[in-house]
Amino acid sequence: MKIISGGVCAAKGFTAGGVHCGVRKNRTKRDLAMIFSEVKASAAAVYTTNLVKGAPLTVTKNNIADGKAQAVICNSGNANTCNADGIEIAEKMCAIAADTLGIDAADVVVASTGVIGQPLSIVPFESGIPAVAEVLSKDGSEAASEGIMTTDTVKKEIAVEFTVGGKTCRIGGIAKGSGMIHPNMATMLVFITTDVCISPAMLQKALSSDIADTFNMVSVDGDTSTNDMVTVLANGMAGNAEITAEGEDFAEFMKALNTVTVYLCRMIAGDGEGATKLLECNVSGAKDVSTAKTVAKSVICSSLLKAAMFGADANWGRVLCAIGYSGADVDVTKVGVTFKSNKGEITVCVNGAGVDFSEEKAKEILLEKEIEINITLDSGDASATAWGCDLTYDYVKINGDYRT
Repeated sequence: MKIISGGVCAAKGFTAGGVHCGVRKNRTKRDLAMIFSEVKASAAAVYTTNLVKGAPLTVTKNNIADGKAQAVICNSGNANTCNADGIEIAEKMCAIAADTLGIDAADVVVASTGVIGQPLSIVPFESGIPAVAEVLSKDGSEAASEGIMTTDTVKKEIAVEFTVGGKTCRIGGIAKGSGMIHPNMATMLVFITTDVCISPAMLQKALSSDIADTFNMVSVDGDTSTNDMVTVLANGMAGNAEITAEGEDFAEFMKALNTVTVYLCRMIAGDGEGATKLLECNVSGAKDVSTAKTVAKSVICSSLLKAAMFGADANWGRVLCAIGYSGADVDVTKVGVTFKSNKGEITVCVNGAGVDFSEEKAKEILLEKEIEINITLDSGDASATAWGCDLTYDYVKINGDYRT
């Protein structure tokens, strides 16, 4: 398996593009993205668990109920959420895309992100969707990635090449996500494409299994969004024998999918609103996976710990505190904590108690852009990883006037 260029256009048969259609006032920023497959593809998706859901999620869920889709249309800048005519707008977006591309409206995945509760007109899409279809190309992944961004500061895309059943296959993805990140699934927009031939049922099984250890282990601010999801389209153009059950081919596909999703998880966490550092919490020695996940997520979600990481303060007590209120059944007298970065590693807690360490060395380690918080529970063999970011002054600045 190797990382390649191309994003969502790396796989055979996929093109993409992005344009400014007028949803955003800033004409220099793209606000509409499209992804298209030459042939109808197997489709799978997971959705936010927030009871308040954007209308596009409802429409998409209905459209891919048959396990098939051929295109994705997504706008940024204004979320189609909590609008009285939201369903109507989402369905019209699908209809316009279908007419433009010559496909069925029921084969369109529709998504939307941005400010919640603001009126959204269909007018920008009446000209914008045909315009973005005009610029679809094999080089369009980056433009599509920009078209789905909100407060993101960097584009998020990746692709990998691998082998299934003797056939060369590719899978790629783009994502947006910077704030309102606390998935239970999901709290970002992620679009993944692959030319692997796999049944809709097995594609859904792969995605649902993967997110438990990837996107559901990311948190920026503890807020679960309303309008976001993760979708995968698999058009089968790689020519491998269709994957219809678990086995070696399914396992290879799962590895490739996980490579893409972990990469995007890290990018989303590291690009949290106002963030300066990517935090990775690795928990080992747990009695079961559930315990490991609970501890890792609790630590990564701690506002006090996140603030300490911003200040490069090795305040390990905040790690213990987050473990203690996590609800996990943990013997705190066995807990060990180390901090690690490119500058080295330092142990700060053994058997639930502090040890002598160099504050100067710890600060040097914690000033890096990527920091590992490694926790040992000494109670079993299970492990888990969660991703997050530090909490900075800029997070409040960004969200204090996000709407106005």
